[in-house]
Formats: sequence, structure tokens, C-alpha cells
Amino acid sequence: MEKILLIEDDIEMCEIIRTYFAEKGTEVFSVQNGTDASDLIREEIHRYALVLLDIMLPGTDGFSLCRQIRMQNSEVPVIFITARGREEDILSGYDLGCDDYIVKPFLLSVLYSKCEALVRRAGLPMGSRLMTCGDISLDTRTLRCFAGGKEVDLPPKEFAILRYLLEHENWIVSRDALLDRVWGYDYFGSDRVVDSHIKKLRKALGSAGSQIKTLVGRGYKLTKE
Repeated sequence: MEKILLIEDDIEMCEIIRTYFAEKGTEVFSVQNGTDASDLIREEIHRYALVLLDIMLPGTDGFSLCRQIRMQNSEVPVIFITARGREEDILSGYDLGCDDYIVKPFLLSVLYSKCEALVRRAGLPMGSRLMTCGDISLDTRTLRCFAGGKEVDLPPKEFAILRYLLEHENWIVSRDALLDRVWGYDYFGSDRVVDSHIKKLRKALGSAGSQIKTLVGRGYKLTKE
């Protein structure tokens, strides 16, 4: 298994996990606070095969860090390891894009097996992970977009919106859902900002932009035509 990033403020827990994984031949790099972790995610997330993430951290909390990872369009697997076992916390973790949620205490053997399975699964399509709908294609690993067979340069917000629409092809996606996913739960501006970016996205996609349908009063839907 490749290098793993562990974001956990309990130094003893970090050492236990590092030692166990090292015995299995896996290197673990640990960070003890959310602020340093945020900087590392912004600059070096591509260096890691998986992230183990606590929720209650000094500085930036784990939920915000998971959101940051997904906002950067990173597909790195994320596993929450936390003492917070309430249903609403678990559901929030999955809603933010985590791949698994483990409540402390846990067995190290089980944690390692979960990590191994996720890394193996993520490694299958090493070159790319392609999402396609009609004339639109999105490569979520190389962060490239194609419309009508031509590459399209999309800003981060438009890329994130399109990816979410592709993930929910033929679903009605509300402005609030896009705000939560793309701008984050702590965004307090007007939901009309979504309309502005949808307009820019359609223009960038050219004729394929007509695949994004507006449902008045309900939101948007991506279709094959």
C-alpha cells in the first residue's frame, strides 16, 4: 500500500497506527491539527493514497477538511476515524464524500483491511476515472473536461458543478444542493450565484450546454440530449 495521511490530534493514537501500518509495510505521515492539515491538503494531497481523518481537531475540523479535499476535486479515499458515533455525524461524513466512517475504539486489523481495500479499489483505473453523459465527459483524476470531443477549460467552480450534475444524471438538483456541495455549508450568500455559474458553464460547453436543463423553481437536471 502507498503512503497514507493521518490527521489525528491524539499523539498516542498516531503512534499506534503508524507502528501497526509500518509492520505491514505501509508508511503513515501524521498531522496533529486541522490548520496544518489544511495547508498540506491544499499543496500535497496528490502524494497520498488515502486519508485517515479525525473530526474533532484543533483549528480546522475534520468535516471542513473532508469538504476541502472534495472541493479540490480530489478522488483520494477518505476514512473518518472518530469518537463521534451519532447518526447525524455519520450521515454528514458520507454526505461530504467520505468513503468509510469508523467509530473509536476500533480494531487495527479492521482499519488496515478497510484502507487496503479502498486503495486497491481506487487504484484499478490508474489512468483516469471518466464520467460521461451525452456529449460531455469529465476525467476526475486528470481534471479534464471534454464537450463534443473537444477539451474545455473549466474554472474550479464550474468543474465542481458539472461533476455533481454528472454524479446525479437525470436527477433534479436544487440550488441548495449545489451550494452545499460546491460552496460549502457555511456559505451565506444568495443562491442566485448558482445561476450565474450555470450560465458560464453552459457557455463554456458550447452546444453541449443545452444538456443542462432548468426546471423553474426546482433546480437543474443534466440529460443526454
